[in-house]
Amino acid sequence: MSVNLKGRHFLSMLDFSREEILAVLDTAKELKGKRNKAADSLPLSGKTLAMIFQKPSLRTRVSFETGMTQLGGHAIYLAPTDISIGKRETTEDIATVLSRMTDVIMARVFGHDIVADLAKYSTVPVINGLSDYEHPCQTLADFQTVIERKGKLEGLTFCYVGDGNNVAHSLMFGGAQVGMNVTIITPSGYEPVPEVTEKATAIGKGTGATIMITNDLEAMSGVDVLYTDVWASMGQEAEAEARKQIFKAYCIDAKAMSLAKDDAVILHCLPAHYGDEIDYDTSRLPNSAIFDQAENRLHAQKALLVHVAG
Repeated sequence: MSVNLKGRHFLSMLDFSREEILAVLDTAKELKGKRNKAADSLPLSGKTLAMIFQKPSLRTRVSFETGMTQLGGHAIYLAPTDISIGKRETTEDIATVLSRMTDVIMARVFGHDIVADLAKYSTVPVINGLSDYEHPCQTLADFQTVIERKGKLEGLTFCYVGDGNNVAHSLMFGGAQVGMNVTIITPSGYEPVPEVTEKATAIGKGTGATIMITNDLEAMSGVDVLYTDVWASMGQEAEAEARKQIFKAYCIDAKAMSLAKDDAVILHCLPAHYGDEIDYDTSRLPNSAIFDQAENRLHAQKALLVHVAG
């Protein structure tokens, strides 16, 4: 599948078409297959990735930094103390300076407006490593993992249980794009923002994907994939104890698995709080692909970097 994504920003799953998403996933599969073989090319040789972190992360930093090394390039980690966006220096100035020194920018931030502003002023591709609105890099890895286990995306029913957060938003947009049904099960008052539901539903009408938002745990019945995330994201620590009571039934455990298909894939974007959104025993079942999913952050993001910066 031949697409040209060179120079493109990736802030949202909506930034890429169905064909472009599938092309990146095809490249991810190819790169993963070559991982333990001698590299036949270094497509990002001499290129540099600037990594801006407002939020710390294990998977995001290691996957992007390792990925650039394996592709022949170099990654620079910029900690919150190195770049105080909007305080020490404006987002416009940061984007302008980094554009003149590096070849691609990845930012893991609190507000989505920050990655949007970086993209507005940058002359090199900007990748959303996470914002409060979307987590598209995670969704690429999630989709790669589902394809590995199920052989396809189209026509499957993907069920996310928990907070209607940035991860849920990207799954809804991505699922709608590729023709995969997405069910989001949340406690009342924690649903995805209406704008996301409306956009994803409209896209799904053209691809055959159904987007369903519900508070009913029985909606896990017969699904192909069960996915969860922490109940309180970074920045919501003050709400953590209250959320434990509100979300306590919204988890992946033996009861959830009894509702889903026998071969339903279990996913969690990690870090996991065992005993809350997922129990330890369920996370270690043969159905669980959470560590394949974590590894696929490396391969999916390498594919993304090759396409936008290669």
